[in-house]
Amino acid sequence: MPVIPESNNKTYCMSEYDSLKRVILCQPQYMTIREVINETQKQFKNEGIHIERALEQHAQFVKTLQENDIEVILLPYHKKYPEQVFTRDIGFTLGQTIFVAKMAHDVRKGEESVLVQWLDDEEISYYNLAEDMIEGGDVIIDRETIYVGLSNRTHRQATEHLQSLLSQFKVIAIPFKEKYLHLDCVFNVISPDIALIYPPALTKEDINFFASLYELIEVSKEEQFTLGTNVLSIGNKKILSLPVNKQVNKQLRNRGFEGNACS
Repeated sequence: MPVIPESNNKTYCMSEYDSLKRVILCQPQYMTIREVINETQKQFKNEGIHIERALEQHAQFVKTLQENDIEVILLPYHKKYPEQVFTRDIGFTLGQTIFVAKMAHDVRKGEESVLVQWLDDEEISYYNLAEDMIEGGDVIIDRETIYVGLSNRTHRQATEHLQSLLSQFKVIAIPFKEKYLHLDCVFNVISPDIALIYPPALTKEDINFFASLYELIEVSKEEQFTLGTNVLSIGNKKILSLPVNKQVNKQLRNRGFEGNACS
C-alpha cells in the first residue's frame, strides 16, 4: 500500500488563489518547438521561438514575482528538455504533499528528474506518481475540491489514484476536448466564488455544475487561444494575465482584481 510522505512546513497549497509564497520556475534558455504536441504550437511551428525575447519576458516575470515578496527557485535548464519552462506541469502540491507528475509526451519525459533532484537536495519529501499519466496543468485546486482534467495527458486512473491517497479531498474528473492542452487553458478558479471558463471545450453538464458554484467569466475563442484562462493568481486579488487578453483583463478589473497586465 502506498504511503504519503509526512507533512512538512516547506510546502502548502489549498487553492489557486491564496497568497503565493514560493514557486519553482525554469528559464526558457533552450525553448523550441521540437515536436508539435498541441494546437497552439501548430500555429507557431514555422515562426519558432525568439529565445532572447523569451528570456527577457521570463526575467520580467521573475522580477514581478519577487517584487510581490514571492521566493523564486530556478531549476537548472537542459538542452534536451526544450519545454522545461512549463514547470506547472511537472509537479503540483495538494495540501502539504508534493506530487511529481508523469509526462505524457516523449519531448517532455525526463523533466521530472530535474525537479526530483532539487527536492532531494532540499530534503523535501514528495510522492512520485510514476505509474499514473498526469500533468500539473490539469490539476485545479479549490480548498477541499480538486478538479482534474481528463485528456491524452491525464488519465482517469490518475484521478482515482489521487482520490485513494487523499481522503480529505474530493477529486472530480473533468473531461474536455483534447486540443485545448490542459484544463487550466479552459477553466481556472481565481477566487472562492469566481472562475474563468471557455465553454466550448467542456460538457454542458460540467458547465452547469461550475455555474452552480462560481460566477463564471466566459473567455472568447480568440482570447482562449492567447491563454485567457491561464492566469496566475498570487493572492489578495492580484492576478498576472497576458496584456493581449484585453476583454478578460477588463472583466477582471471590473470585479476588483488587479495586476501588472490587467492595467
